[in-house]
Amino acid sequence: MMKTMQRTLRCLGAAFGITAALLASACGGGGSSSNGGGGGGGGTPPLGSLQLVTLSNRADLVSDGDVLMAVSSTAGLTGLAVDVDGRDVTSAFQLVDGKMVGLVSGLAVGPNIVTARATSMTGARLTITNSPRSGSVLSGAQTTPYYCAMPTPRAVSGTTPALVASGLSGMPDSSCTVPSEFKYYYRTTSAGCSQGLPDPVWSVSTNDTTVPSQPVASPSACFKPYNPAATRPADMARTTTDAGRTVDYIVRVERGVINRGIYDMVALFDPSTAWTPTAPQPQWNGKVYFSFGASTGQPRRQVRPATAWPTLDMQIGLGFVVAMNSLTDSSRNSNRVLMAETVMMMKEHIHDTYGPIKYAMGYGCSGGSINSITSASIMPGLLDGVATACTYPDSESTALEVLDCTMLVEAYDKPAMRNTWSGLTLTQSQINARKAAINGHVDQTACHAWMNAFGSNGKPGLFYQRGVLDNVTGAVLQSPSLTNNCELPNSAVYNPANPATVNFPRCNSASWAESIWGKASGSANVRNTLDNVGVQYGLKALNDGLITAEEFVVLNETIGGFDENLEPTSARTVADTEALQTAYRSGVVTSGKQISQTAMIDLRGWDDSMLSANTPPGYAGSGGIHHTWFSFAIRDRLIADSTPHDAGNQALWRYSRPGLGPPGALYLSSFSTMDAWLTTLKADTSNASLEQKVRTARPAGSGDFCYLSNDASQTTKIIDMSVCDADPYLKPSLSPRQVAGGPRAENILKCQLKPLTPADYPLVTFSNGQWSRLQATFATGVCDWSRPGVGQQPAISPLTFKAGPGGAALPTAPVFSAVP
Repeated sequence: MMKTMQRTLRCLGAAFGITAALLASACGGGGSSSNGGGGGGGGTPPLGSLQLVTLSNRADLVSDGDVLMAVSSTAGLTGLAVDVDGRDVTSAFQLVDGKMVGLVSGLAVGPNIVTARATSMTGARLTITNSPRSGSVLSGAQTTPYYCAMPTPRAVSGTTPALVASGLSGMPDSSCTVPSEFKYYYRTTSAGCSQGLPDPVWSVSTNDTTVPSQPVASPSACFKPYNPAATRPADMARTTTDAGRTVDYIVRVERGVINRGIYDMVALFDPSTAWTPTAPQPQWNGKVYFSFGASTGQPRRQVRPATAWPTLDMQIGLGFVVAMNSLTDSSRNSNRVLMAETVMMMKEHIHDTYGPIKYAMGYGCSGGSINSITSASIMPGLLDGVATACTYPDSESTALEVLDCTMLVEAYDKPAMRNTWSGLTLTQSQINARKAAINGHVDQTACHAWMNAFGSNGKPGLFYQRGVLDNVTGAVLQSPSLTNNCELPNSAVYNPANPATVNFPRCNSASWAESIWGKASGSANVRNTLDNVGVQYGLKALNDGLITAEEFVVLNETIGGFDENLEPTSARTVADTEALQTAYRSGVVTSGKQISQTAMIDLRGWDDSMLSANTPPGYAGSGGIHHTWFSFAIRDRLIADSTPHDAGNQALWRYSRPGLGPPGALYLSSFSTMDAWLTTLKADTSNASLEQKVRTARPAGSGDFCYLSNDASQTTKIIDMSVCDADPYLKPSLSPRQVAGGPRAENILKCQLKPLTPADYPLVTFSNGQWSRLQATFATGVCDWSRPGVGQQPAISPLTFKAGPGGAALPTAPVFSAVP
C-alpha cells in the first residue's frame, strides 16, 4: 500500500513538473474509472503489450485540444495504429528514443478515448479529458463579467469600462480568446539600449474616458523588429547559450490567450528552421523561466502581462523559454487556484509546442512571490524551484496583517484612544512608540503603509478610500470620491448603500474567487477567511510594560472589526468556517509540507519603515510593507510540517541595500545557484523522496547568509546568523498578531478560544473595573495559540473545484487500460 501511494505521489508531481524524463516514464494516463479498466502504468509491462501515456500533463487535466503522447512496448511497435474515438491519428507519431511520440490534436471538450494497437500485441486505451483553451480545468466556474482587451483601446461606454489594447490584431471571442500571433525581434549590439517593450502597452488607468494615443517604442530599444526575408541587420547581436551554442540573437515572441489571460512566450528562434515538440531547435536549453507580476488585485479587465519580456534578456540569451501571463500577475488576479491552473496550462502549452521541459523556475517579488510560493503549495511540482524577493508566504495570512494594521490605525485615531493618551500626557513620540510596540514593527509607519496600499482592497462594493497622509500623527483622512476594486464604472458595481445593486458585481478578492470559496449562507457576499475574534491586541506590549493596563483595555474595547462590506463595526470580524477549511485543504494557505518539495531561494531585502530616520544607510526607497519576518514565517512552516522537519530546501539571503530588489550580483548569483540546484535535482534518478532529493541537490555555498547594513559594497557574506540578527536592519520584527501571542508562522487565520484568565498577564494588575471591561470585550474567550486554528488541517492539494466551491481531491493519477 505504501509503495502504491509513493508511486501515485511521484506520478502526480511529474504531471505538474513535466520533464524530459517523462519520455521514459509510465506515470501518464487517462482516468481508469472512466474507461472501465485498471491497466498498467507502473513496473514492467507484460511482454507483447502496449503502454500509452500522456507526456505534457495528466490525461484528466489536458487543455486546448491537444496533448503530447507516447506509445511504447517491450516487444517493438510493428503495425502501430492510434485513433481518437475512431479517428486515425497514427501519422502524428514518430520514433523518439525507442518510443512513438506524437502530438494528438483535435480533441473535443470533455472525454476523448485514445486507442493504440500494434501487430500481435495487446493494445492500450486511455481516456483524455480535455478542457477548452479558455479554461477552466480545475478552478471551477469563471467569474463574470470579465471584459476582453481589444485590438485597439476603447473608452468607457455606459457600464462597460475602458478596454485596453491586447497587443493582438484579432477580435476576441466571448471567452476573450484570440488567435495567437508570432513576431520576430533581434537584439541590437547598441550600448545603453532600453529594455522596454518593442510594442508598448496602452494605459490601464481605472478612469480612462478617452482613448489614449498609440505608444511608440523607444528608438533605443534593445530589441528591434526582425524581417527574416531582409538582409541581416548590421547591429544584430550574437549570444551563447548555457549549452555553449553561439547563435544570432533572434527571438520569437508568441502572444496569445490562455485561461482568459494574455500571455507572452519568448525564445531564441531560427526562422529558417522548423520547431516541433519532438524536434525542438537546439538553442533551447529545455528550461522555462516564469515571471510573476507583483501587487494584488482583482479587476475585471483583461490586460497584457506586467513583465516587459526584454528585461529577461539574460535568461532568453542563455536559451530559456521565458513565459508570463496576465493571470499570473497578482495585481490582475488574486484567485490563487486560478493562478496555479494558468501556470499548469501554460506549461502544457510549452510542452505540446516547444518540447520536453527539463525544469521550470519561477521568480516574483511581493505579490509575485505569493504566486511563486503558493503555486508550489497548491500544485507541488508545478515549479521545480522559485527565487523570490520581497517575499510573502501567501495572500490569506498576509491579509491578517493588512486587516490588523488597518483596524489599529483606525483605532488609534478614535476619541477613546486619543483621550486615553491625552490623559497620560504623552508626547507624540511616546504615543508612536506605543503604536510600534502594539504593531510589532520598527515604528508606527508600516501599518500606515498597509492601510494606504491595501486596506481597502477587500471592499466588495463602492467605497471612499481612507488612508494616512501624516506618518507622525497617523491621522486618517477620507477621499471625497467613490471608487471600486473592479476597474469598472461605479454605476456597474455593487453599492452597499443601494439595495437595488445587491446582485451587481462585487470587487474583493473573495468574490473574484467565488468558485473557490462559495457564497456565505444567506448573503450575496462570498465566504472569507478574515477573523479577529479573541485576539488580544498589544498583549506582549502590555506584559513587557510598554503600555498600561488601561491602554490595553481601551484598545481592545475600541478596535472592533469589519462587516461583510469591510466597513468598520464595533463587533469583531468573523470568518466563515467553510472558507477556513478550504484555505488550508487547497494549499492557498501555504503548506510547509507541500512547498518542502520545491527548491527556494529567498532574497530578503529590508522594507520595515517609511521614516528616513529608521532606514538603513544606502537605502533607496521604501514601501514599508515587505517585512523581514515573513521569510521566517515560511521557515517556521517548513520546520513544523515538512517530512524532514527542516528548512533544507530554503536558502535565505538577507541584505538591506540598495532597496527591495537585490544587488545585481546577488540576483545573478541566485539565478546561477538555482540553475545548478535544479540541474542536479533533475539528474537524481534515485528512489528518494522529492523532499530529500531537493535537499541533496542543494549546491555547496548556498546556505543562509547576510550582507550587513554597514557593508557599503554588499559583498562580504556573513554566515553567523546571530551576527545577522543583531543588525537592526536585518533582524525580523513582529506582526500585530504575533504581539497578540500568535505564532510567527502566522498560519492561524482564526484562533480557537479559551477563557479569559489573569495568568495571561503575570506582571499586570487590573482594577476590578478594567477586568470587568475585559470580560465584556472577550465574552466568548481569548485566543488559545497553543492549539491549531479553526479549520486548520493538512493540505491535500491540488483540489478540483469543477463540482463547486470547497473543492475535492483529485483522483489517483489515472493510467491506461489494456484492450484486445
